[in-house]
Amino acid sequence: MPLPEPELQPTPPSAPGPIPRPADAEPERLSASPPPADLSQQPQPQAQPRQPLDPGAVVIAAPKPEMPIAKGLPGPGLLAHLIVSKCVDHLPLHRMERVYQRQGLFLHRSTLCDWMAACANLLRPLYDLVVNVVMQSRALHTDDTTVKMQELVTHLLRTARMWVYLGDAAHPFNVFDFTINRKRDGPQQFLANYQGYLHADAFSGYDGLYLPDPRTAAARIIEVACNAHARRKFYEARGSDAVRSHQALAYYRQLYELERQAKDFNDEQRLQMRQELSLPILEQFYQWLLAQRPEVLPKSPMGEAISYALNNWEALRRYTEAGFLAIDNNVAEREMKRIAIGRKNWLTVGSPRGGQTAAVLFSFTSTCQRLSVEPWAYLQDVLTRLPATPAGELTALLPDHWRAARQSQTATPFSSAP
Repeated sequence: MPLPEPELQPTPPSAPGPIPRPADAEPERLSASPPPADLSQQPQPQAQPRQPLDPGAVVIAAPKPEMPIAKGLPGPGLLAHLIVSKCVDHLPLHRMERVYQRQGLFLHRSTLCDWMAACANLLRPLYDLVVNVVMQSRALHTDDTTVKMQELVTHLLRTARMWVYLGDAAHPFNVFDFTINRKRDGPQQFLANYQGYLHADAFSGYDGLYLPDPRTAAARIIEVACNAHARRKFYEARGSDAVRSHQALAYYRQLYELERQAKDFNDEQRLQMRQELSLPILEQFYQWLLAQRPEVLPKSPMGEAISYALNNWEALRRYTEAGFLAIDNNVAEREMKRIAIGRKNWLTVGSPRGGQTAAVLFSFTSTCQRLSVEPWAYLQDVLTRLPATPAGELTALLPDHWRAARQSQTATPFSSAP
């Protein structure tokens, strides 16, 4: 049976020109331009008389608003941009000097340094309030790292320390402290009024904090060791003792898998899980460590890993005593990365005062990032309001209170039908 021939469709006439593109088909593009920095004048309100003034009359002008730096040139926006560039984007001041030169502002790095110190002095009362709030936490995380500091007299470099103390979920602030060395005086002075749990590594400088109080026979601060440190030692020993390293890492794999599954639990549920599931695994791990210690050389990587775990065993398993404790101190170690990245760029702090300035400014920029607060917007507003804010009203300028106030201002009010 022959197939029917297909019906031929008429060919449309050719268009006389290109078909115009619809307006909504235009592609979207991103563009950027450098932020302008200029010298602006702030008008000063004056009283306007309703009738001509007498020859001896005086026009009274409203008082000028207080500036972050008294009689200074920089405004809050420029100072906030400088702090964010140094502490968040890790740009050293000599680079910021060139950035501002491209915008037509010739600011020497020594001037920028003085401005940052002045901002730290202005923020110091708010910083002290943050420290007091963090000291109310049930558990703190702490860690430290090295920074190079230039001696004032000899101009030689010495190794100083930057410490971080992270409050718990109810007190969500990150506080930095600077000391010229790693002696135990630094954490002992900073934590003099603290009482609770402390997540930290096995640095001997913390040992004095865990001693019982002679008056109460109870320890004021309870050590919570970092299981990530202990696990890392077994991981590093895999090259010389793969079998034992694999077994130890298998125990830790089970413990961390339980913590991952309990991520969304509340404190009571997490504590119950740890008591029922984590403690039996820890007990098996402990018995395995005791059995393996006589079988390895004490100075071998595996021997040192086993000794570290057994010497700190009570502190390593203490996280199972409360649901709000963490299995490791990784959150504090990650926070130290901002110092490690920054020191590759700005290299040193110029003096002990410069270290204290950095500690104050890093405290606020770090806390802003922890709370998902835009650091420039926060610092610009706080530096504007802080000179005229009484000491009793500083709580409203804390990052979490500031965020809540901004969210309430931008939230759409609920309206119900009558």
